[in-house]
Amino acid sequence: MSENFFTTCQEQSGSENTTEILQCISDSIQEQAENRAADLHDFLYVLAGAMIFFMQSGFAMLCAGSVRLKNVQNTMLKNLLDACGAALAFFLVGFGFAFGGQSESTSTSFIGTTDFASVGDSAAFWFFQYTFSATSVTIVAGTLAERCQMAAYLCYSVVLAGFVYPVVAHTVWSNNGFLSLANVNPLINIGAVDFAGSGVVHVTGGTTALLATLILGPRRGRFFDAQGEPLDTPKPFPGHSVALQLLGTMILWFGWYGFNPGSALVLGIDEVGGIAATAAVSTSLSGAAGGVSALFTNLFLEERRTGEPHFSLLMAMNGALSGLVAITASCGVVEPWAAIVIGIVAGWVYLWTSGLLLRLRIDDAVDAIPVHMFNGIWGVFATGLFASPRLMQSAYGTDEFPGLFYGLVRRTNPANLLGCQVITILFIVGWTFVTMFPFFIWLNYKGWFRADSLEELVGLDISYHGGMDNKDGSVKKEYVEAYKRHKGALRNRRQSNTQHSTTSDGWRDSAATDADPDSDPLAAAHEAMKEDHSLRSS
Repeated sequence: MSENFFTTCQEQSGSENTTEILQCISDSIQEQAENRAADLHDFLYVLAGAMIFFMQSGFAMLCAGSVRLKNVQNTMLKNLLDACGAALAFFLVGFGFAFGGQSESTSTSFIGTTDFASVGDSAAFWFFQYTFSATSVTIVAGTLAERCQMAAYLCYSVVLAGFVYPVVAHTVWSNNGFLSLANVNPLINIGAVDFAGSGVVHVTGGTTALLATLILGPRRGRFFDAQGEPLDTPKPFPGHSVALQLLGTMILWFGWYGFNPGSALVLGIDEVGGIAATAAVSTSLSGAAGGVSALFTNLFLEERRTGEPHFSLLMAMNGALSGLVAITASCGVVEPWAAIVIGIVAGWVYLWTSGLLLRLRIDDAVDAIPVHMFNGIWGVFATGLFASPRLMQSAYGTDEFPGLFYGLVRRTNPANLLGCQVITILFIVGWTFVTMFPFFIWLNYKGWFRADSLEELVGLDISYHGGMDNKDGSVKKEYVEAYKRHKGALRNRRQSNTQHSTTSDGWRDSAATDADPDSDPLAAAHEAMKEDHSLRSS
């Protein structure tokens, strides 16, 4: 290698001047080292991005295990559509809105304006950021399970990945964002610290899930009976496979080691390896603490309530995921002891907010709102409490604005970072609300959002994916028969009355104005439930 450099430099210099040749060799070696470092950096981007993308499998398994058997295929297809819709939307407009033009200007901006239908300056960076976008989108999949139409779901995925999420990413992570720590004039002299996306990814996705659930409403029979009267206690709809739930949880935990340590690559500094290792340790400890905290706190509460201890696998899994979500904002800037504290509190936040949703009759099929939204908020807030000056110096080149607890001890700038974190939370929740809430209202108004009653009763697998044999017996025979009658009546009417047009939900036509069960899916559903009740009473 050195002989090649010597020969090349000797030919380029055209002389025997030793000093010139040595300088040429030094420059060539330096250039080669920089090229190899850049290649390695891109490779690590792709590797970390692949690990993050594998989290899509984890979400799919977790959601599939959490729903009833009659909705598994539909739920998994929605997870696949997340990845598809997010990829196309993020390529066409999302990346440009998030990071377009950040290298061309130092002025603060609300949204990117270049690099549309482009991967920008680095294909590796585009891929890495796409996987974050897809993760934010897929958070909503399980929340809306068993009652959301397919077309509405694909529309929402495109809007979130193409516009809503990119604005949040631009604001917090782009060099030009008004909340960005990398801004030349950062907010309150420091800007927000969201190392890997507790706020950008999880609060955005979780808030979207909450808004969608409020508009969509609960699954039928969850909080109200067939006559619409509220139940004394929510009816449990247990998932059909605990094994799939645990598999999904462990895949997600594995993917988090790409999510959190991989985000150190974005810093573009020499100490990336040490910061990534710190993030990996914090991720492990917080996830573990969250799982243990939720498991044993729930055990204590259940024993006090029922007199019998119950070790709940579901609580342990969601507690661990809560700890992972919460540490995502601060994984590179907090000490191990702080990561444990953050995880313990995350387990408690999950338990309290999960119970709160039930009391408010908000139906979250997989508890994604407590895990992602509320613990994402806790994670962003906790960064403002526990950020270590030593680790802030390593990651961001300044120890002037640490977390509140360190600032109080040092008596310098104790609340700057915490103030930025609170503003970041308010911005993300507010921006998601003003964009997605009207969108979901519009979808619901058009009749494109929720599956109708009979589709929900027989299951979305039968309704949307073909086949009415119900070989596994997961759907009551009476519901399937009512569904067949309704479909047959509707098909016959369309064949004999071609001048009548169907409405937007694809079910009701202009002639179907009476309460005939064969023409009205809601009446057919009630008729099927009456048949079922009469059979059981006899």
